[in-house]
Amino acid sequence: MCGRSSLTKTEKEIEARFNATFYSDELERYNPLPNFNVAPTQRMPVITSGDAKHIRIFKWGLIPSWAKDKNIGSKMINARVETLQEKTMFKSLLQSKRCIIPLDGFYEWKRSGKEKIPFRIKTTNQDIFACAGLHDSWIDPVSNELIETFTIITVGPNKLMEEIHNRMPAILGQSSEKDWLDPEIKTQDALQLLIPYPPEEMEAYQVSDKVNSVRINDKSLIEAYIPPSKPQQISLFD
Repeated sequence: MCGRSSLTKTEKEIEARFNATFYSDELERYNPLPNFNVAPTQRMPVITSGDAKHIRIFKWGLIPSWAKDKNIGSKMINARVETLQEKTMFKSLLQSKRCIIPLDGFYEWKRSGKEKIPFRIKTTNQDIFACAGLHDSWIDPVSNELIETFTIITVGPNKLMEEIHNRMPAILGQSSEKDWLDPEIKTQDALQLLIPYPPEEMEAYQVSDKVNSVRINDKSLIEAYIPPSKPQQISLFD
């Protein structure tokens, strides 16, 4: 699962990285960068296969076009690569509604007994990387509002991630980004791009448990956290 992430770069850095530009009106209503603690249902930059030269602002949590209730989006923040062709809601999007989501890190929690320890994971060879995703459009039947949403595809863990969690986002290598966004690529060929990112090109480090709260959003969240050492007990009889 990928349920929390970060994108702390400026819009100019994102535009330069992907050779694409924001629509000015969308950027104005987007929650300003940097964002150290991106959570589901928030809006994030997205580049779609239908418009690879522009960066759109979509809501995290897929609402299929046929959905009766928009609340389904909070349950659709991730899509497992293994079920993309099995579930109708994903299969129909694979050919024409692929997208990439720019990030510079994501968070995952490692279980240690009863404790869950937060880690930040990033790539070491890319300041901004792209996760593969799917998107869709939904019209609110009451307000007639058009809502654009997306889900992040997940794959099994690489050797780095398996020490922390059993899933990870489908991070694309830069050479694969254009292929994933290519509207002409066959579905089977696109699926071949969704593999665990090389562990030697990633790093993970513990961060403060302040990241647990979506209300906290500052630079301290992406800084390495060193737990205080437990005081040693001194015996009077040593």
